[in-house]
Amino acid sequence: MRRVAVGSLMMMVVALAGCDDEYILGFDEPAAPRDVAASYYAGVVTVTWELAPDWNGESFRVYSRRITDADYFLIAEVTSCAGGLCSYEDANVLEGQTYEYYVSALDPDTGFETASDYSVEVFVPSAVGPPAPNSFRVIALDDANYLAWGDGSREADDFSHYKVYLDEGNGVEFLLGETDSEGFLDLLARNGETYSYFATAVDTDGHESSASSSSQGTPRPDFHGEWLYDHFGQPSISGFRFSEDESTNPILSGTSFDRHFRLEVDDQGWWLVPGPQSAIYPVGFETTSLKCDVAADAGCVDVTTAPTSGYVTQDMPLQTQTSYVLRVVGNDGQDHFGVIRPDLLGYDQDDDALMIFDWAYQVQAGNPDLVESVGR
Repeated sequence: MRRVAVGSLMMMVVALAGCDDEYILGFDEPAAPRDVAASYYAGVVTVTWELAPDWNGESFRVYSRRITDADYFLIAEVTSCAGGLCSYEDANVLEGQTYEYYVSALDPDTGFETASDYSVEVFVPSAVGPPAPNSFRVIALDDANYLAWGDGSREADDFSHYKVYLDEGNGVEFLLGETDSEGFLDLLARNGETYSYFATAVDTDGHESSASSSSQGTPRPDFHGEWLYDHFGQPSISGFRFSEDESTNPILSGTSFDRHFRLEVDDQGWWLVPGPQSAIYPVGFETTSLKCDVAADAGCVDVTTAPTSGYVTQDMPLQTQTSYVLRVVGNDGQDHFGVIRPDLLGYDQDDDALMIFDWAYQVQAGNPDLVESVGR
């Protein structure tokens, strides 16, 4: 459908004083906008057009109407374009309505307008988003948090992707990123700081779901392949203290007051002996891993949260494939929780008894979260 130019070619007759001749000065129409298009996304209709090759700096006017209306209305004037492409976003649209748009070029000196050769129509759908992400949870890592959730949002035929948010409290939310998978790794999280997250699902029209349940994660150091010797064979390297960073060696003398525990081996087996300011939960937890991270198998089992009471100071017999939780006094003088998981209880080439183990430590005082915090 062609729009009639608001200002057509006009002629001005100017009579010059003292002359018999008349001069006719012609004014050209401004070049019409080209390739007008419109699309809907997330509650907004975006109208775009390209500059004509002979564009001479004119501004543009955008007109719109609902197709049920008889008249068009001027809704915007655009005075600048980027890279030869112009656009306008119309947020004043109603669900379930079809809108028609055209654009005209405006000569600011003469007021002449030249309309685009055709108008474009856009339907505005109902703003109903997909189902919210389900089973949202946070897995705390070392200087990172991994966010995971179920795929229930994909039940919507028009599902597109997810948005992941950091919830800073008091209504302050920060968009961390977007993904089309059911997982997101936050590498900006730091050990000892608690972060709260949630996610939403987005459909192909940009409509966003309600928020998932929120979940918190507190990153903490964790280490793999640590080894400790029997106190009776190598006392200087039989003690262990959970450390808050990689720059501190966690291995120390088994007689040090600062140790959180030491290893002792006798004819009855391998024993964890709590230090002066430590206690151990009296029951080990059968696990398949210290923590079940992103690449873990579906059957992975770990200890996600430390018990908050029931700790004892007695020696604990050790087994592999088992995780042991300790409550210890940290560098700040407050109670912290840590977990170890022996991978090997055996001997070295010199027949000295040792333990190879993985461990994790919660650097935030009083926080029992060792691996993940489940959505609440």
